[in-house]
Amino acid sequence: MLLSVTRRSLALVAVPALLLTLPGCSSWRNSSWSPETLFGVIKPYKTDVVQGNVVTQEVMAQIQPGLGRVQVRDILGAPLLADVFHQDRWDYVFTIRRQGVEPQKRKVTVYFKNDVVDHFEADALPSEHEFVASIDKPGEAKKPPQDLSDAQIAALPVPPKVDDTRKVPVGAVRTYPTLE
Repeated sequence: MLLSVTRRSLALVAVPALLLTLPGCSSWRNSSWSPETLFGVIKPYKTDVVQGNVVTQEVMAQIQPGLGRVQVRDILGAPLLADVFHQDRWDYVFTIRRQGVEPQKRKVTVYFKNDVVDHFEADALPSEHEFVASIDKPGEAKKPPQDLSDAQIAALPVPPKVDDTRKVPVGAVRTYPTLE
């Protein structure tokens, strides 16, 4: 008898409680909650994903019809896709996804005929400076102070002299900020 009373009282409490909480589920969809956040408050850390070869306008300017496969590999790097069924085509795909920055995707396709470049197709490619600016996170750029006195300017460290007699490497020299 006691067992049936507790089941009945549990049902009397649980069913209305469940019915009262169901309308709240629709309000979750309308709030800032999403599967990527925890209750709309905490965003988990997402690692940066960089895949493929960075191809810019300056690098692509070096690719001309008549270049051999080895020369193209030296300039652009190993292709991301070298299909067995399309041996006269190399695909260079670059994607980058960083937290706080719009994802980017670019594609360059180089077509060969008799092992030399016949033609190529490319998405709109950025310049080196545009690419570096596009991967910087907002708020990362450090602006130099603009109102320095003469004494403060004199106190700035002097950069070391660079040995100009060293040899400059042939080809494109690129420097990019770290992706950390």
